[in-house]
Amino acid sequence: MLNDRKKEILQAIVEEYIETAEPVSSKAIVEKRGLDYSSATIRNDMAELEKIGLLDKPHTSSGRVPSAKGYRYYVDELLNYNDISIQEIKYIQEQLATKINQVEELTKITTSTLSEITHYTSVGIGPTAQKQDIEEIKFVLLGSRLLMVVILTQNGLIRETIIKFDEDINQEQVDTLTYLFNNKLKGKPLAQIDKPIEEYMHSEMDNIIKVVKPVIEQITRVINEDVPVYMEGADKSFELPEFKSLDIAKNFVNILDTDKTKQMIEILNSEDNQDEINVYIGDENVDEALKNFSVITFKHKEKGKDLGTIAIIGPTRMDYSKVISAMKYIGKKLDEDKQIDKKSKRRMLSKGEGENSGK
Repeated sequence: MLNDRKKEILQAIVEEYIETAEPVSSKAIVEKRGLDYSSATIRNDMAELEKIGLLDKPHTSSGRVPSAKGYRYYVDELLNYNDISIQEIKYIQEQLATKINQVEELTKITTSTLSEITHYTSVGIGPTAQKQDIEEIKFVLLGSRLLMVVILTQNGLIRETIIKFDEDINQEQVDTLTYLFNNKLKGKPLAQIDKPIEEYMHSEMDNIIKVVKPVIEQITRVINEDVPVYMEGADKSFELPEFKSLDIAKNFVNILDTDKTKQMIEILNSEDNQDEINVYIGDENVDEALKNFSVITFKHKEKGKDLGTIAIIGPTRMDYSKVISAMKYIGKKLDEDKQIDKKSKRRMLSKGEGENSGK
């Protein structure tokens, strides 16, 4: 348990090191951080903080740097959650001012905004389609053997596909599909479009048996497609002092591989990581490639439903206060604004039907 003075000194060292990337001396703390303690007192406390594992001492310097344990204590106990300027607030407000039709658009904009504010690499991935609850499924007949399917979830995820049949289908069959699918599946997870639903449809209406199976097969393919990954600001990371190390730079390039990034986000998007903001420092990361980095994830939800995850990736000398403050403000702003425009979603659902009726 640290006393107040040691907490002040640890906080000063962490924040000075984040700012300068240079080992921090007692003299620097006195001169630059304005702590009202003597250099001798600060040196003694620094030695004690090193002894309990919160600071490290590089061999080539008389100063100290935070250890992974020190960063963890700082994040858990000392962090300022209001480290965001008026200009940054205005920038976030401007970026989120646009009405958004789809949850993927929200993920993309938020990923870009966080990278711009924090100057770190950000990676965003939308929610898993299978876990989304169905709002409506629209079937639009485009031709005698061509059917468009538009799926809207309650959180704004939209999937659409076109199915080509080997035999003619008619509007009566399409109307029956619309009624049965929506009557049975509205409010249920997309994952429930499976064999039991096919059997239910078969028992309900013989005249659509030949239509149901290809519809379910195609919808299943669509909802199981890879979720798009959005990445911003990778170039910013290579400007940081840590990336002068060839090993760290190589590891980071490996992380930026799309498949690797998607795998990382899926791990962080697991059931074990359901808090709005999660911080992983160095060895706390599951992936071996991330052991030299810190990852902060931001999971936005609406009414308890996941709208996707965004991760900020940077050195362990990350500006945790800036990143988490920006995430918290964006989360608050999204909750206030209810960014997914439900009227626009309805227009998108009805668009295909309107275009078809005009032909």
